[in-house]
Amino acid sequence: MPTRGLLRRGARLVRDAGRWRLAATGVLLLVALFLAGWDWNRPLGDGAAREIPTADAERGLYDWRAATFAPRVGQDQRILMLVYDDQTLIATRKRSPLDRGLLARALRNIDAMGAKSIGIDILFDQPQDEDAELLSTLHGMRTPVWLGYANLGDNQEQIIFEQQQYLDRFMKEARTDRVRPASIRLETDADNVARSWPEKTSGPTLGQPPLLTLAMQPSPSFSGYRGAIRFRLPIKQPDGSEEPVIPSLQIDTLADPAMAPALASMVRGRHVLIGGDIVDIDQFETPLSGRQARSTMIGLEVHATMLAQLLDGARLPPVPEGWRWLAALLVVGAAGLTSLAELRWFALVPALVAQATAIAGVPIWLQARGWDTKGLPAVGWGLGWVLAFTAIGVAARAVTSQQRRFAQAALGKYLPRDIAAQILAEPEKLALHGEKRQIFTLFTDLEGFTKLSHAIAPEMVAQLLNRYLDMLSDVVLAHGGTIDKFVGDAVVAFWGAPIARPDDGRNAALAAYAMWRAGEAFRQDLPPGVPPIGRTRVGLHHGDAIVGNFGGEGRIQYTALGDSMNTASRLEAANKALETSVLVSREAMLLSGLDWWRPMGRVRLRGRSTPVDLFEPAPDFPVDDAAALGEILAAFDSEDAAAQGAARERLKEMVNHHPDDAAIANLLYRYEYIGEGGTYGLG
Repeated sequence: MPTRGLLRRGARLVRDAGRWRLAATGVLLLVALFLAGWDWNRPLGDGAAREIPTADAERGLYDWRAATFAPRVGQDQRILMLVYDDQTLIATRKRSPLDRGLLARALRNIDAMGAKSIGIDILFDQPQDEDAELLSTLHGMRTPVWLGYANLGDNQEQIIFEQQQYLDRFMKEARTDRVRPASIRLETDADNVARSWPEKTSGPTLGQPPLLTLAMQPSPSFSGYRGAIRFRLPIKQPDGSEEPVIPSLQIDTLADPAMAPALASMVRGRHVLIGGDIVDIDQFETPLSGRQARSTMIGLEVHATMLAQLLDGARLPPVPEGWRWLAALLVVGAAGLTSLAELRWFALVPALVAQATAIAGVPIWLQARGWDTKGLPAVGWGLGWVLAFTAIGVAARAVTSQQRRFAQAALGKYLPRDIAAQILAEPEKLALHGEKRQIFTLFTDLEGFTKLSHAIAPEMVAQLLNRYLDMLSDVVLAHGGTIDKFVGDAVVAFWGAPIARPDDGRNAALAAYAMWRAGEAFRQDLPPGVPPIGRTRVGLHHGDAIVGNFGGEGRIQYTALGDSMNTASRLEAANKALETSVLVSREAMLLSGLDWWRPMGRVRLRGRSTPVDLFEPAPDFPVDDAAALGEILAAFDSEDAAAQGAARERLKEMVNHHPDDAAIANLLYRYEYIGEGGTYGLG
């Protein structure tokens, strides 16, 4: 649309939208700008625990970017980790911290090998019998040694007052011109993932010595660095194996005088970090979690990774705040102009693709170029765009009376007569905007119709499809439902909007069963020469949806959007795998008021994480068997293995008692091959 046309339409929108609608649109645009410009890494207000609602999604996208573009490197020859693990502690007959006699012997050998510096990620916060030997060794060290230190104010969950007192005394006794304390503090985000360097804690007023990494390798450029940790991945070898990026040795080997000479070359000239690799202690999730054999990284390796980043001078530049807000303005502005322009599809599609590519691609491009994208609102850009596009679009379409006339003209084709008459008398009941409603949503599908349409003449396809849709539409309208749309041979309908009635649940359930029966009657009454058609599958769910008029100016559709629609669609699709014809969620079953249901177990529907309890209308199924089936499934939900085994045998007996009931046989199959977590998952 030319610039003049955009300006004219914008002026008309401002003039005709009305004061309240214009104010609401302005508020939504401000919210969109906030979502698109806020640094999700910053808390909201003064409360550190309060964060922007999109933070979890932003963290997930950041982790993907950081892991995807993490540099692959060979083994770092500048750093060596010496670790003690649970086996070491068992051998020395001590729990953590490490036996200090063993540590003293290892330090003497490392000192003789010519290490560049030594950092010890161990807190000496309680006495041991070998303290005198360790102190003597520390006093004789020629290599700079940095002892791990923690402050009670920053680590109340890790250290108590008495431990702090002993730690301070030990540091005072151990300190020489070569042995000094260093902070071993690491920070995690709200989801307990280590992504950033810890904030500055050193200085006379903050109570902490220098960070261990900066103490071992002083660097003015990193002294105030608070950005992302640059994690690295190992290079894949030709045989598919991977060498750890940071080499490590068991500390026992360097404490052994017989082994030490052979390992001198691995120590000479390197920064040596000493710490623990203990199960469930000092373990951190990182953006690389899931990309390596181990899902967590020990704190010692996090320190080593930061030290390698410092040695490489890889101070990742942050995206300037001004750039971030400028990008937010561009995103919101582009969304508003696109919505206002009312482009034809052949112009709209390229515009949407270009904007989606920019919104998704810029954070990826910046990460690949070595920028610190932690805090960059990638999800916020998408949500801000959607919100701005929707706000402008809804306001623009609300100012045209043509939409209202179009909706009223279509009422009789999609709504029951009594509801249509009521809305025509009171048009305000059919809002021209979306509103959240609790509705019963129904999806159907005719099995095998697509394949059939390729086997018969197009005229016959149209005739059969129209007759079939007429039959199902009559059922919906006869039971007081609203026809949402036809998608090929599928019918989408809902109850509870635009007007809700007390018997919506009962009517929706009766309609679901009646639509299956109508489908059965249709497939039994096909013209000669038409191949057999499959059954009609039906899914019914009750839940929240956004209901209202959506679409373009001059062409709108009264429809429902949201999770309720998605769940009903997946229930319909689940019929195929579960060998049923009509599946209803527990929410819809409880509100139906009918007593003809039989439970069909619990499954995770495709693409969803929350399990759903399934029910099937079975008016001809014996009442006693239905009650027994409920008891059987309740036993499977218990943690009693004996009860579960007995339930499985009862279910086998029921299958034998109903040999032609494929759905019951499928239920037995699911409980015999149930997936992890006790819930059968559909692919």
